[in-house]
Amino acid sequence: MEVILLERIEKLGNMGDVVNVKPGFGRNFLLPQEKALRATKANLARFEAEREYLEQRNAENRDKAASEGEKLNGAKVVLIRKAGDTGNLYGSVSARDIAEHLEKQGVKRNMIVLEQPIKALGLHGVKVKLHPEVIVDIEVNVARSEDEAERQAKGEDVIAAAMAEEKADTEEANRERAENAVSMFEGDAPDEFTAPASDDAPAEPEAPAPAEEV
Repeated sequence: MEVILLERIEKLGNMGDVVNVKPGFGRNFLLPQEKALRATKANLARFEAEREYLEQRNAENRDKAASEGEKLNGAKVVLIRKAGDTGNLYGSVSARDIAEHLEKQGVKRNMIVLEQPIKALGLHGVKVKLHPEVIVDIEVNVARSEDEAERQAKGEDVIAAAMAEEKADTEEANRERAENAVSMFEGDAPDEFTAPASDDAPAEPEAPAPAEEV
């Protein structure tokens, strides 16, 4: 399917380029969102007649996006999620989740550049495409609590810290058990732990009977 691009499309072409795209991509994305026109003779003539207007509109949109991008660039989004001890999320963080936290800044889901959902705790760099020619970077902080989020923001690896703490607790518990075991065998055992005489112990020999007189 051949289309005329009405704006720059990454990895596809610039405004005015005639490109061949998959029918589904053209019908479901490019045409409905007015990012392209079918490459017919009539549309080619229409594009040339409107080129100046389209280029001016694109420049205005680009400048507006650039202005908004200055405020958004470097923004930090904190998302609280449940996760296991190794940091793997019970679920994932999607582009929709991130966009919901940036809704007031006019960010929509299709502006979030996320090749695959986020599935682990930590700091994740994410790009936001405000315009085909304006892309900004934000930081998504995924944590199990606000406290963990603050620690991660300061550069702490909370998963490594938690694992180190758990290891230290285990070693301390093992050390205490070992000390208790040693103390049980030091010195004489208390009376209450003295084993009673066994019933199977040999009986003392009886005294010989006195000899009878003749």
